[in-house]
Amino acid sequence: MDPAPARSQRSEGELGAVQEILKAAHFAASRHSDQRRKGAAAEPYVNHLLEVAELVSGALGAPDTNLVIAALLHDTIEDVDVTRDELVRIFGADVAGLVGEVTDDKSLPKAERKRLQIVNAPKKSVRAQVIKLADKISNLRAMLSSPPADWSVARRREYFEWAKQVVDALSAPNPLLKAEFERLYRQVGTM
Repeated sequence: MDPAPARSQRSEGELGAVQEILKAAHFAASRHSDQRRKGAAAEPYVNHLLEVAELVSGALGAPDTNLVIAALLHDTIEDVDVTRDELVRIFGADVAGLVGEVTDDKSLPKAERKRLQIVNAPKKSVRAQVIKLADKISNLRAMLSSPPADWSVARRREYFEWAKQVVDALSAPNPLLKAEFERLYRQVGTM
């Protein structure tokens, strides 16, 4: 079958959106190429980024290309020394702003960063809250399927409790994602 008719039926806007999302996926994969998840299976970190973007895209009532792109890039400033200016230049101010909203200040001690995630959760934009919630879902899934080998059950449960505090503090959580989070949270007793 000739792909040209199918291509001509798509709007250029849709194709452009797909291309921008794939550009972000490639950017994220290349920047996080040396990272692995902390779990026992040591999955490539890009798997987490793709899962968060998939969760975000599946929870939207209407297309939001920039939100999906920001989901793919949500850890770039925090983890791989990408600057906000770089994100603005490559992906625009909207994407950079969303990534900035979900970025922890790594100069602070870990306990303070965790505390601030709870305190700042209700102050985030509705769109940033979607990314934050999808990120927590991905992390809980990883904790259930491939927890870090050096984490005790008590430490994993503490993570679940802290993640719940962050999610419960969100002022406008996406209902689909909140339901998935709650489903996963209920599995804490199975650990």
